[in-house]
Amino acid sequence: MAGSEAAWAVANAGVPVVLHEMRPQTGTFAHRTGLFAEMVCSNSFRSDDHERNAVGLLHWEMRAAGGLLMEVATRHRLPAGGALAVDRDAFAREVTERLLTHPLITAESGEVAELPREGRWIIATGPLTSGALAAAIRAETGAEALAFFDAIAPIVYADSIDMSVAWRQSRYDKGDTEDERTAYINCPMDRAQYDAFIAALTTADKTQFHEGETAAYFDGCLPIEVMAERGAQTLRFGPMKPVGLTNAHAPGDKPYAVVQLRRDNALGTLYNIVGFQTKMKHGSQVDVFRMIPGLAKASFARLGGIHRNTFLNSPTLLDAQMRLRARPNIRFAGQVTGVEGYVESAAMGLLAGRMAAAEMQGRSLAAPSYETAMGALVHHITGGAEAKTFQPMNVNFGLFPPIDAKGGRRGRKDRYKAYTDRAKETFSQWLAAQS
Repeated sequence: MAGSEAAWAVANAGVPVVLHEMRPQTGTFAHRTGLFAEMVCSNSFRSDDHERNAVGLLHWEMRAAGGLLMEVATRHRLPAGGALAVDRDAFAREVTERLLTHPLITAESGEVAELPREGRWIIATGPLTSGALAAAIRAETGAEALAFFDAIAPIVYADSIDMSVAWRQSRYDKGDTEDERTAYINCPMDRAQYDAFIAALTTADKTQFHEGETAAYFDGCLPIEVMAERGAQTLRFGPMKPVGLTNAHAPGDKPYAVVQLRRDNALGTLYNIVGFQTKMKHGSQVDVFRMIPGLAKASFARLGGIHRNTFLNSPTLLDAQMRLRARPNIRFAGQVTGVEGYVESAAMGLLAGRMAAAEMQGRSLAAPSYETAMGALVHHITGGAEAKTFQPMNVNFGLFPPIDAKGGRRGRKDRYKAYTDRAKETFSQWLAAQS
């Protein structure tokens, strides 16, 4: 995500760029193809609400800055209520085609295993940086890369879902069209089914870490069984909450818990189980997930899994221009810098690309103010966060400077609207200053 957006930003500034991609020659645990911007976990860019949501605001800023990924994502959008979900294969194919056909972008296949000494580089290798390059980064910085474990959710074939049990509905019927209001498939559980499911989750065979590895998880992508282990009711207040849903088959019966599946492709043939990232072994996944009402005969296009993600201690290693302090000819961008999520990663790629292009043209481009979503993120990773406790972070309004209440307290919705209004004005001024 970040590398694609960075290359696009550099090239659109009029600077030739070489885009290196190690796949498919060198693969990873999670990727299936050699396409750029392949989505390996969720197919959602999360909320597209740019009026009161921080990630939606980041969508707006990327569109305003001429970013590639938001443009392509909008074209391949799937019904998903207020979320920007896409057909992941069509999305990656178009991103790849757009980059390969840009007159100023040259793509080269093969792994880059060392930190280059010459030229200006942006390293946007993501959380699955190859072992050789990760070793080179550690050797150069003299610091161990931090690490956490990330998990992906299973994908189910739609025609294997029992719709006599499940029903289609977006939570609170959210969405402007009928497609959006019926974008999710819901599987209800009563109390006994829920208790049995939790017991099976907590006792299932799970992937074990190598000796000496400690498991730190990013809170925004916890394995489903880790959440279950935190308390029997945890999932009912998380991905299995029953609120805002009415069982179409039994409107008078309120489910004790609900499992939601979200459309994963334009054809509507694939659905991913929302929030069900897992580290269960594959055999256990099939047994446990088929306990979900409506999924008793489910066929899986992809089972879940867990992998190790690496990221830099960016507050100590990167300067305000996202350059490696020890080697200022190299910038880092994306999830490897300690931002979390597709959108955040891509936004840091866009910003790194603009900064690198300005430098090549003899200009200096400061990051936007941290009153903006993009500025808040880069400020966080390049000095705003506490280095000793640095962990991956999604964009959120807690990273923004507080809004002046002007003598009165604002409600949450009004406060969030004030954040986004201020950010849009500030970001527009930042863009205008570059023209």
